[in-house]
Amino acid sequence: FVCLVFFLGMEKLIACPYKNPNALCRLICFPWAGGGTSQLAQWGKLFSSTVEVSCVRLPGRESRVKEPFVKDITTAVHEITSVLLKELQEKPFAFFGHSFGSYLSFAVTLHLKEKYGLEPIHLFISGAHAPNSEALLPIKSIPISEAKDEDVLKHIQILGGTPSELLQNEDIRKRLILTFREDLRVLQTFSFEKAENNTPLSCDITCFNGSEDKPHDLEAWHDLTSGDTSFYKLPGGHFYLLEPSNEVFLTKHITRCIENAGL
Repeated sequence: FVCLVFFLGMEKLIACPYKNPNALCRLICFPWAGGGTSQLAQWGKLFSSTVEVSCVRLPGRESRVKEPFVKDITTAVHEITSVLLKELQEKPFAFFGHSFGSYLSFAVTLHLKEKYGLEPIHLFISGAHAPNSEALLPIKSIPISEAKDEDVLKHIQILGGTPSELLQNEDIRKRLILTFREDLRVLQTFSFEKAENNTPLSCDITCFNGSEDKPHDLEAWHDLTSGDTSFYKLPGGHFYLLEPSNEVFLTKHITRCIENAGL
């Protein structure tokens, strides 16, 4: 019975279309605000046999569309860690997060380290400020409840990443606006204060950013780990990672980092 509950939790939360049980390492991806698993889960076919790729699916989208959205980041972190814990304990893992997914992956990493002494071998961050940066404060003060649908839509269009033909469909458009709004609300419940003289992590962190995206405060990631931090700019805007040439760079680079971790 316990196995069945675990399996159902896993199937709900995790999309892994290219299962690879003999992989040396699991790469778990965390999508952007309003996003689902369709793009990042497909990375599984781009990676070598050393890495199994899966993607986190939060409530309120895809096969979980009938479930209520999570209300805060702590709830999301607890669901993710409780479902994944057993898997994360049995094999090395790395996290990749883009934008909202970067903050969520960091929050999960922090929780795993503090509560279970577990850490990813590498944290890959994309299109996000360091969580200890002042630059995050304006995002936290967006009056999301008062924001009109058309303003949220405009913001989604500026960020890019959603094919315009999808936005022509009223149902899809409404759902995307709602999901984006709810994810932003979750992000606004995220708070992280770095304690004096405390470096919370020891894993290596790599930060990726689009060259045309608005600049993100990445330097402060240095203070969050005793491991190495490195930074890469790739051509494109906020959704630079959806460009096929950038996908190739990302998957090759992530594979190299994982394989160099000496598993």
